[in-house]
Amino acid sequence: MDSFTISDKTFTSRLIVGTGKYSSPSVMVKAHQASGAEMITVAVRRVNISLPRGAGGTRGPKEESLLDYIDTSKYFLLPNTAGCYSADEAVRTARLGREAGLSNWVKLEVIGDERTLFPDNEELLAATRTLVREGFVVLPYTTDDPVVCRKLEDAGAAAVMPLGAPIGSGLGIQNANNIRIIREFARVPLIVDAGVGTASDAALAMELGADAVLMNTAIAGAQDPIAMAEAMKLAVSAGRLAYLAGRIPRKMYATASSPVEGLVGR
Repeated sequence: MDSFTISDKTFTSRLIVGTGKYSSPSVMVKAHQASGAEMITVAVRRVNISLPRGAGGTRGPKEESLLDYIDTSKYFLLPNTAGCYSADEAVRTARLGREAGLSNWVKLEVIGDERTLFPDNEELLAATRTLVREGFVVLPYTTDDPVVCRKLEDAGAAAVMPLGAPIGSGLGIQNANNIRIIREFARVPLIVDAGVGTASDAALAMELGADAVLMNTAIAGAQDPIAMAEAMKLAVSAGRLAYLAGRIPRKMYATASSPVEGLVGR
């Protein structure tokens, strides 16, 4: 698959995966391997960073961390601000992740509603502006609103990450036309984030022109997460290739597969 670049990093895999909801760390590790992903997102609040590696201390044997199961020489870590409900809270969480040595990249989440988990775009914009000024590479999770995506890009976001559907819903892409519009005008990578349920959803996101797809629940919550991870890898690859190939136009009436001109008897 062709590569794509965010800020100063280039990736060959266009599938980004998460670390939550797995039945065990070993299943998570195997699913990550099957996905072929190069970037993995981790919630700063779920990582034991009280004694970061290289900080002059050591964790006790029972102080297990999620990072113990991620090979950072193989995967690029994308810390996220999951669970934050204000710009100030998200900024503090991003700073904490950077100070702990995770990354100066951040998947920025500022939630505005507990039931739908929709983003608070006003707070999201404020947090983006602050973190960009502080040297962060900001990838904001937002609604599928082309105007908001443009404002986030103008604020310095390194990519825009519109939802396909509510987080964890598995509903798939609910507004394909908005994704097309965002793709048409975006000057930074477009990553569809949230709502994917199965491989066909991931393929559609890529066919619409997304540069990548980020998912967690669709893999971790599947009956066989490892098989689903591989299915998602293939779907993202197929969808990207289909987008580059260019689909035939939709028509109201049939068009014969074989030309009828020149046939005997006509």
